[in-house]
Amino acid sequence: MNLKNLISTCIFISILFSFGTAQNVSHPNVLLIITDDQGYGDLGINGNPHIQTPVIDQFARESIRFNKFYVSPVCAPTRSSLMTGRFSLRTGVRDTYNGGATMAPEEITIAEMLKDIGYSTGIFGKWHLGDNYPSRPNDQGFDESVIHLSGGMGQVGDFTTWFQGDSSYFNPVLWHNGIQEKYDGYCTDIFAQQAIKFIENNKEKPFFCYLAFNAPHTPLQVPDEYYQKYKNIDPASGFENDERPFVKMTEQNKEDARKVYAMVENIDDNLAKIFKKLDELQIEKNTIAIFMTDNGPQQIRYIAGMRGRKGSVYRGGVRVPFYFRYPAAFEGDKDIETTTAHIDILPTLAEICGAEIPKDRIIDGKSLLPLINNRRVDWASRPLFFYWTRRYPELYNNISIQEGNMKLVGHTDYNADIQDFELFDIEKDPYEQTNLVTKEADVAKNLKTKLDKIYQELIHSGNILHPPVPVIGTKNENPVILNRNDADGERGIWSQEEIYGKWHVKILEGNYNIRFKFIKTVKGGGKMTLETGPVIHQKINITDTDLIEMHNVHFTETEGELVPFYSVAGKNILPFWVEIERIN
Repeated sequence: MNLKNLISTCIFISILFSFGTAQNVSHPNVLLIITDDQGYGDLGINGNPHIQTPVIDQFARESIRFNKFYVSPVCAPTRSSLMTGRFSLRTGVRDTYNGGATMAPEEITIAEMLKDIGYSTGIFGKWHLGDNYPSRPNDQGFDESVIHLSGGMGQVGDFTTWFQGDSSYFNPVLWHNGIQEKYDGYCTDIFAQQAIKFIENNKEKPFFCYLAFNAPHTPLQVPDEYYQKYKNIDPASGFENDERPFVKMTEQNKEDARKVYAMVENIDDNLAKIFKKLDELQIEKNTIAIFMTDNGPQQIRYIAGMRGRKGSVYRGGVRVPFYFRYPAAFEGDKDIETTTAHIDILPTLAEICGAEIPKDRIIDGKSLLPLINNRRVDWASRPLFFYWTRRYPELYNNISIQEGNMKLVGHTDYNADIQDFELFDIEKDPYEQTNLVTKEADVAKNLKTKLDKIYQELIHSGNILHPPVPVIGTKNENPVILNRNDADGERGIWSQEEIYGKWHVKILEGNYNIRFKFIKTVKGGGKMTLETGPVIHQKINITDTDLIEMHNVHFTETEGELVPFYSVAGKNILPFWVEIERIN
């Protein structure tokens, strides 16, 4: 260790043992803030002339800024990697719905890791890694949770807000420690208020607060006072002389951008309240505060000229802001240009907070502490793997590997020649406009070999081959409600009536009452059928209804597919949700 690094380390240790607060400074608080579908360009500090984000902008200026920070192209994979330090496929997460957004309960989360060393843990907002036991937040290390279900409020999986339609973000029924509870107000305000309450209740001991806003995810709903600030702007203006590439915006794109900017400003105002509370409690200096987003923007708008958006493996889909502030130990206002990613957060927090990283599994991430402390690291050979297609990764379709400055992208067939790929030098070509695959064919082939290896390794992960399932019949969750976000079967199950769907479950032996809820009233004169392997229960329904019940159904212990459907007038209709309650 050279003299400069030795001095830096000594200063860090000295701060930890001399900084005065009521808390144990060797275990700093952790406030991890993540927003949903907020792109790199949805901040004033990143060159957007229209959006007003003074609080986040100031936070970024005070922070260590990781300027080449990457996530997955969509939300559930990002969140599983964030929580575990592992590529999402290792955790069992392969999709955002279609039964692929449940993380294996054997995974060790940041919350579990920190809880083991005395932290209080809370999540407020979006989980999206499993809505049933044993994969809910409270099953995965969180003491306190106030969340919505599935991928978003107003989506089919979040059945307590789905029927609210255009007002699903207002006065919602949320899930407080697994129990439905009615709240008043706008969702972002509610999640921030609950986070502040958690921080106040745990100010005397170390805490991990995971504040996962669902905004600005669709549906784009925002209090009118915020929308009024943006209703007359032209989000496409101000870039006429900019040499960066921009996608032309339609009138609908512009209206969507206005709503998104309003939603983000509301987030900014709520973060002002949270940071103020940290200051009032005199714990701001001993709190690690992180701000990031989960992927690129869903709609077309300013994204600093990058190519692609949410769902894309191009940089516009996977490069996001990442700001890290810990005043008690590190100076802020610093830029780090080394490539980093969501998988690095768990090992970083483990090292700083004095927790132990799991030793019985592969941790793909690396601690960021050497970079923060200006120590030289050689991460150029670390590959980052990106993919996005529905259900499972499709070989060479919307898939990429990035190593150092070189990035190989596939939007082609499973047996395509190397010339059908794209190769970019993202240091020289940050907007991914110049394909070097012909000029640098050997580099491309080498990256493809590495891509093939990591793809095969991840797609054959144990949690992909044997995915996690809800366990029905335990005292931990009774009744269990199976929602459409977790339904497998046909691709793209959403709010359709005539579609084949099923849930993979484990049912403990016992007697159960079962309720089948439908989106619309179904006609009488049909038959409700429930298949669980070779055992089939059926009931004739004679009345028009949106709720059919079966009572005192006996199951032996079984693990497999649960297939419900209502047959009437030549149609097979999938229930909107299925509630299963063990009665003995």
